[in-house]
Amino acid sequence: MSGSYDESAGADDTMDSFWEVGNYKRAVKRFDDGHRLCNDLMGCLQERAKIEKAYGDQLTAWSKRWRQLIEKGPQYGSVEKAWLAVMTEAEKVSELHQDVKNNLLNEDVEKVKNWQKEAYHKQMIGGFKEAKEAEEGFKKAQKPWAKKLKEMEAAKKTYHMACKEEKLAAAREANGKTEASVTPDQQKKLHEKVDKCKQDMQKAKEKYEKSLDELNKCTPQYMECMEQVFDQCQQHEVKRLTFLKEALLDIKRHLNLTENQSYATIYRELERQILGANTQEDLKWFSNNHGPGMPMNWPAFERFSIKFHPAFPPSPPSSSVSSYDKNQAYSAEWSDDEQPTTYSSNENGGNRNSFEDDSSTGKGVRVRALYDYEGQEQDELTFKAGDELTKIEDEDEQGWCRGRLDSGQEGLYPANYVEPI
Repeated sequence: MSGSYDESAGADDTMDSFWEVGNYKRAVKRFDDGHRLCNDLMGCLQERAKIEKAYGDQLTAWSKRWRQLIEKGPQYGSVEKAWLAVMTEAEKVSELHQDVKNNLLNEDVEKVKNWQKEAYHKQMIGGFKEAKEAEEGFKKAQKPWAKKLKEMEAAKKTYHMACKEEKLAAAREANGKTEASVTPDQQKKLHEKVDKCKQDMQKAKEKYEKSLDELNKCTPQYMECMEQVFDQCQQHEVKRLTFLKEALLDIKRHLNLTENQSYATIYRELERQILGANTQEDLKWFSNNHGPGMPMNWPAFERFSIKFHPAFPPSPPSSSVSSYDKNQAYSAEWSDDEQPTTYSSNENGGNRNSFEDDSSTGKGVRVRALYDYEGQEQDELTFKAGDELTKIEDEDEQGWCRGRLDSGQEGLYPANYVEPI
């Protein structure tokens, strides 16, 4: 049974004994098995390396996904940091499993491959040199004994046949004595046949005993020679088993992350991060950022002041006349209760170009200044009457447009100071 053995098993099963002619082949086959087992071990480690890599990749993907979810989620403060520390643990453990994969492939598999190459030497005609040497040694040790065994088997067969003939002859003689039809001469011949068979049987027995004695005398030498060859096979097997044990210990060292100082450090750091979570500090942070602790610009009395920008743009100069002035009339003075009537692109319903909406996309609409305008604030444009510029945003509810000069400067200007080109 594979994986165990019993020293007494086969003690009575002499037909399957190592000492039988040709049964040394199982010892020889062990060389082929040893080479195949090296391949099996390398295949086993390669599969484990794939598992380690896949697990590491899964940990990394899981950590990345959940890190994003946690960072974008509602959790905050030190508990969020502790939760994210679990993702950091996964990333570091993933690196360790990638190291396990690398150690299995680059160290353990390579070690087995190199030992296999040194221990088993392939022949051009097939098979291994070590197996061939062992088989030749067993054949040489077994040949003299096998020859004596063959002679003994032949002598035994001859003796058994003689015994059979003697028994048949004795039976015929006994039957002849009881039958009246058998003449005295016939009975005499039957008796002579029995005597001859007994003589032949005795000669065959002596020859059988002699051949058996010669075989037994040859057996100690046979056993000694066979054991010498077997011991050579055992020595090679000792090397294989010893190497395999050492290789498995190396594999165990690479697989056992608990013996890795980095592994222990990962969980010490994770524990430190978790224990560092401070409930009161988190509650205080939330109160200061989203609760009663937030600052507030409470309503206070504000004095009224007039400022053209960003309230309303100035009216065009009353002394200037332009094509725009001919179509629109403006009030030069206005109170707090009424606003100046300004031209709005929204009121030009029938004449409006349906593509003017593209101005908000960055293309803009070209306009020409009707009057000089001097910017009063840093975000206002300055231009002269007749200058062309690009309107990039439509007029707001306070009468300002955003435009861009050909120089590239952007800013605000009064909508009623320009006309479309």
